[in-house]
Amino acid sequence: MNFDLDDEQRDLAAAARDFLSDVASPGAARTALDDGADVAPGRAALAKSGFATITVPEEAGGGGGSVLDLAVVAEQAGRVLAGPSLVTYARAAVLLAGDARLAALADGSLAVAVVDGSAPVLDAVGADTFLARRGDDVLVGGGTVTRREPIDPTRGLGDVALGDDLTVVAGDAALRWQHAERVGRVVLAAEGLGTASRALEIGVEYAQQRQAFGRAIGSYQAVKHALVDVYVQVEQLRSLVWWAAWAADQAPEELPLAAAAAKAAAATALEQAAETLIQVHGGIGFTWEHDAHLFWRRAKVDRLLLGDDVAAYDEVARLAMAGAR
Repeated sequence: MNFDLDDEQRDLAAAARDFLSDVASPGAARTALDDGADVAPGRAALAKSGFATITVPEEAGGGGGSVLDLAVVAEQAGRVLAGPSLVTYARAAVLLAGDARLAALADGSLAVAVVDGSAPVLDAVGADTFLARRGDDVLVGGGTVTRREPIDPTRGLGDVALGDDLTVVAGDAALRWQHAERVGRVVLAAEGLGTASRALEIGVEYAQQRQAFGRAIGSYQAVKHALVDVYVQVEQLRSLVWWAAWAADQAPEELPLAAAAAKAAAATALEQAAETLIQVHGGIGFTWEHDAHLFWRRAKVDRLLLGDDVAAYDEVARLAMAGAR
């Protein structure tokens, strides 16, 4: 089965790359870390672009596209460390399905975040409306955000105390919540694919230019093999991401395994890519002045979002064994 992108999706990727590279960058992430500036491109710009709400139905003002379409954009967002995360929009589009507030999500007037129990909330900073689960009900309402010290400021992590004004969006919706989480894992993995790919590119470029003992450092086996190992992981992740996104749209019975596999592989590949980027750059890679630490910060945060990689690998094993039986 061919999980490659078609021409329309390649055009979408190119358009997203052009937009996001103009409004977000590691430099913008550094400014947010150093000075507490807003993340780039920010909620308003993402909503205006239409990229963030691709999976919102057209009748609600969204793009009416697929999870695969959103994953294509998410890869480009990951390359430039853009924020807020498209994961939040993907999950909100599922959780608010059929609700009038979906139109507000599409036009950017609803600044939303999704609360997963007591875990730090992705994109809590700047949000005024929160989606949460209580029993089998999906609730929406206000809350108070306590900002966390930013390891990766583009992730907007915060602790949320929900308010008393919560209303029910959907009852008996445990399966809806579960599906939204799996879609979120797919989009998170797509962002991780973009981030890991860009980290690899920066490492390769430096290895080709940096000279040691009269030779480019990329000609030495220790450096060459480290970069090739990352390349293999990135390409394996690419296949998993497109499979998982396709499953979210076309094969729901495959989505549980595909989403868990993509989440686990993304955490592993991105962490290895970020650490290799630092190592390839040697002394400068460990300094605040180089962007390598921004990719490392993203890797450390994303590893724990929507469950950690250990839990995801465990889920993959359990689902695979159940399928084999």
